[in-house]
Amino acid sequence: MSSQFGLLKARRFAPFFATQFLGAFNDNLFKNALVVLLTFQTSQWTTLKAEVLANLAAGIFILPFFLFSATAGQLADKYDKARLARLVKVLEMVIMAVAAAGFWLHSLVVLLSALFLLGLHSTLFGPVKYAILPQHLGEAELVGGNALVEAGTFVAILIGTLAGGLLAGSVAQPAWIALGGWLVALLGLLTSWRIPTAPAPAPELKVNPNPLTETWRNIGFARQNRTVFLSILGISWFWLYGALYLAQFPAYAKNVLGGNESVVTLLLATFTVGIGTGSLLCERLSGKRVEIGLVPFGSVGLTLFGVDLAFASPSSLAGAAPLGIGALLGQPWAWRVLFDLVMLGMFGGFFIVPLYALVQMRSSPEHRARIIAANNILNALFMVAGALAAAGLLGAGLPIPALFGIAALCNAAVAIYIYGLVPEFMLRFLAWLLIHAAYRLEKKGLEHIPDEGPALLVCNHVSFIDPVIIMGASPRPIRFVMDHRIFKTPLLNYIFRHSRAIPIAPAKEDPVMMERAFAEVAKALEAGDLVGIFPEGRITDTGDLYPFRPGITRILEATPVPVVPLALQGLWGSFFSRIDGQAMKTPFRRGFFSKIALVGAPPVAPEDAAPDRLQTLVGELRGERR
Repeated sequence: MSSQFGLLKARRFAPFFATQFLGAFNDNLFKNALVVLLTFQTSQWTTLKAEVLANLAAGIFILPFFLFSATAGQLADKYDKARLARLVKVLEMVIMAVAAAGFWLHSLVVLLSALFLLGLHSTLFGPVKYAILPQHLGEAELVGGNALVEAGTFVAILIGTLAGGLLAGSVAQPAWIALGGWLVALLGLLTSWRIPTAPAPAPELKVNPNPLTETWRNIGFARQNRTVFLSILGISWFWLYGALYLAQFPAYAKNVLGGNESVVTLLLATFTVGIGTGSLLCERLSGKRVEIGLVPFGSVGLTLFGVDLAFASPSSLAGAAPLGIGALLGQPWAWRVLFDLVMLGMFGGFFIVPLYALVQMRSSPEHRARIIAANNILNALFMVAGALAAAGLLGAGLPIPALFGIAALCNAAVAIYIYGLVPEFMLRFLAWLLIHAAYRLEKKGLEHIPDEGPALLVCNHVSFIDPVIIMGASPRPIRFVMDHRIFKTPLLNYIFRHSRAIPIAPAKEDPVMMERAFAEVAKALEAGDLVGIFPEGRITDTGDLYPFRPGITRILEATPVPVVPLALQGLWGSFFSRIDGQAMKTPFRRGFFSKIALVGAPPVAPEDAAPDRLQTLVGELRGERR
């Protein structure tokens, strides 16, 4: 597809997208309509307070995620996901019939039971929703597909919430709300019939009905890949953070901004637009691949604009005449508040979309749906914990803007903790930032870098930042072998150390370091890693290739692996090259956003990878563009 929006015309995505959009819309339509009815007509339904009912409804809706996510993950791994999607839509129609009965009988118990069943509906569809994407989309489409799903979900939440509130206040007989929900469910069933088959990855799986033991088992599957598990924790933190903001919007609009009900809608719409925009921008910023460098970028924005929202919020305006949207926009502080909300949503999109795509891509296919189920359980757990913490702080008298500020600072602490455990996120961010801030990188032939298994990457050496550029362009982490003096370059040393680069010295200078480097290379290749080397052994000071040294032969004799030739183009003459004899001497030598390229060729068998042949291949790849 030329862009992510092309997926909306493809049968392998469009019916699924419509089905999940309608499901999210229906959940929020019924849930918000019920909450509005119970809030404004409490005495007709129960003696409980409206605030208690609202929180009770939220708890009932989320309870199935704890009870049934483990089972849902097993079902999605055992059966065809397209078939499961259709069955879930049938269940949704039954649930809407139950809700209609609750409204007709004027029974709060029946209505809350329908709400519980809607939570079950979302629980069953969750693993299908995310595990089906890698089966129907290519790797280059995964980010765009997830971006559309996330943007669509938040738009569905917004529209469903608005529609639910309007229906609750405008229909004489509440049963019409359930009828509307039933028609939406029917439409979802019709779209689900167009979803292509998604064969079960583990049809022999025996379903374990015990939610406790299976939940722990699913979390165990997620923990098998450290990056996947920490990505799930990051996703769960985002849902805690986002849900905390969304939950405060009504009180924030009324008690802090001094607005009426329409201002709540404005805040929700503004946040949703931000999420949708950030999600859809991910494909463009990541170059149609899973770019986890966007995740730290997202967390920086979530912190900065969360703190700014705390300071931008006015002193409490409660007690004055409620402001409508027009009057609110006439206030000097209002635009800053709305800008902060848009940016919070946008950076939230940058944060969440790559994490979902990473979990899908790096999870083993036979366990993917169960890992998604573990993610859903942890999401729910984090949201409940966040709601309880927010309730406790607000109950102790903390103002809502201060709560936003504390949440933003906690976000920074969580980000530092996660990126400390998995430096790959921060390394990719620094590489992504350098490439996009200083250069325009063109990538050709990088599909020849294997998706898994060991390989030796060889490239010409033009500048001090060659490893950073290759690292940022590669779909996988690379362990570079580099001269120990380059390894010690200020600022870049942080990247080299945390990417586990291997410093090496000539035998005449430090034979012990050299032997240690070769031993570490063999160990890395045996572990299935990618290892990158610059066979010239030095950064060029002429712009031409120096002879490739025989170290390649020694590496391949110890560990025969495929060799992928790469070539950098356009870096000669840049600030980081030695065109003047000394690098990093003339700032802005080439200006900003100069064009560079990284070109790859098919792998060479180890027995054919003689230094002179590899030098010829790299020279041909580079061409005349130094």
